[in-house]
Amino acid sequence: MQVRYFSLLFLLIFSGQILAQNSFKSTVETLLQQEDYKNASVGINVVDLNSGETVYSLEPEKLLVPASTMKMITSGTALEILGADYRFKTKISFTGKIDKDGALDGDLVLIGGADPALGSEYFQDHYFEFLKNWAKQVKASGIKKVNGNLILDGGIYDTERIPDSWVWGDIGNYYGAGPNAFTVFDNMYRITFSSPKKEGKLTKVTQIYPKIDGLQIVNEVLSADNNSDNAYVFGGPFDKNRVIRGTIPRNRKAFTIKASVPDPAEVLADAFLQNLLSEGVFVEGETRFGKNVSNKTTLIFTQESPTLAEIAQVLNYESVNLFAEHFLKQIAVDKNGLGNRNDAIDLVKAYWEEQGLSMENIFMEDGSGLSHFNAVSPAFFTRFLTQMASNDAFVESLPVAGKGTFKRFGTEKLPGKTLQAKSGSMTRVRCYSGYLTTDNGNKLVFSFMFNHFGGSHTALIKEIEQLFIQLKENY
Repeated sequence: MQVRYFSLLFLLIFSGQILAQNSFKSTVETLLQQEDYKNASVGINVVDLNSGETVYSLEPEKLLVPASTMKMITSGTALEILGADYRFKTKISFTGKIDKDGALDGDLVLIGGADPALGSEYFQDHYFEFLKNWAKQVKASGIKKVNGNLILDGGIYDTERIPDSWVWGDIGNYYGAGPNAFTVFDNMYRITFSSPKKEGKLTKVTQIYPKIDGLQIVNEVLSADNNSDNAYVFGGPFDKNRVIRGTIPRNRKAFTIKASVPDPAEVLADAFLQNLLSEGVFVEGETRFGKNVSNKTTLIFTQESPTLAEIAQVLNYESVNLFAEHFLKQIAVDKNGLGNRNDAIDLVKAYWEEQGLSMENIFMEDGSGLSHFNAVSPAFFTRFLTQMASNDAFVESLPVAGKGTFKRFGTEKLPGKTLQAKSGSMTRVRCYSGYLTTDNGNKLVFSFMFNHFGGSHTALIKEIEQLFIQLKENY
């Protein structure tokens, strides 16, 4: 009787799972018959983490543009290679000697550690008045005057400022800020406008913060009868000429947009010099940007970043492109001594090949997913996430419903850590990959990838949220 009971129980559970899978399949098929999605490129893969059973798949090996879900590969690999407790380090040092009157017969040297969080708005408590502290540290070392120059040693990274496949419409805006040995303040500045009462009229730039010497802006932004920021900044790294086009809401006394800094090292140097002056430390020479002078310097102070795990959580919750690009280059710094994007990508692929994860279905052009040249399959994501499931720092870095980039997902049916995943979006691209814990206690690994769909992102977000709920409640 007991054998028959357990056989019947197994049959009921198995039948229930089959029904759930068929129901989910039917829901997906109905969704893809809608006008907005019937011509889209779609790949889906859902796997039971414990058993390895495929719950549902649709074109699982299809190569698709991942957008910001690429950040999972970058952040996960960095956490594996560098470790959750890794910290970026920026050093203040000097060459030469300090005489009895406090005059440095040499140069003051700032050695870039490529800290992506330095002065970041996401880590204000960690870096509270960091520039003032740096100046105090210099003064405490006995230096009252620098007879030489302020040198910024950026030798930790190569000269590439942004990946070569990023598009022109992105790189002038805050989300197109590239990594730098002296990244500071999120490599971002703010432009404030005032707008006329009538729509279709030219706006006025009223403030730029922080001030960037030599910045030239051509403003073509018009007022519009909506509440959206549709203004875009055009201009490349090193270039201080910017054109701003698009619209902002009409009848505003102050409306602010964010843009990428042309030269972060210059911004940091200027801010550091101002704080040195406030402490009574004078630099007689010039500001120079050099390479690899750190082997002949005397250390004054080391500024450490938050841990890699802490930065990774902000990276994935808020989908910060800049942080992801730093994570990628830092892998090359750790292995080769120089932050080079192409070398870092090779190291990422080599690492996962060594772990037994095939890299055939991944084309990686950057760390953040901003490049349209990236291509990954849903099956790769589920295999990768299966490998990463035991890395607590990585799993905890993924957003949950109601927070970060998942703010629009309801917490009533997806409470707590039921859903831990990364989203990715760009024009006509919407992707989700991560972990889902069901009501029955099963843990699923999933990847939903939609490319070239019509309609709005808002509508597709609601559809995918319902798919998650259906899986949660029925599998």
